Amino acid sequence: MAYAQHLYLVETGPAIDPAVLRSTETLICKCLSAYYDGDDNALFELGCAFSTGSRGALCDLVEAHKWFNLAASRGHEEAQHCRADVAEEMTAREIVEAQRRARAFLAARDSDRHVA
Repeated sequence: MAYAQHLYLVETGPAIDPAVLRSTETLICKCLSAYYDGDDNALFELGCAFSTGSRGALCDLVEAHKWFNLAASRGHEEAQHCRADVAEEMTAREIVEAQRRARAFLAARDSDRHVA
């Protein structure tokens, strides 16, 4: 799976500094690599990075909710609480978008498993 396809920042919002996009993509690549190696905590780490705008990522609550939701679906309890906290600051449309992105991630992951 191309890690860059999970970087929705390019599709939405104003122009973003290319260096920030590279650092965000690097973070996503590292965390997804860890996730595919069996580290479910990596999804939670992505949620934390996007919810706080840390580790090279921009603050993006939709992306944060998506990653917390994916981590929570893997049984990560702290991700469940963080997802709820982030949702309190989001509109209903933003939450729907975050859920759509989470489903798209799962669908892409599952289709990659069938190809390999």
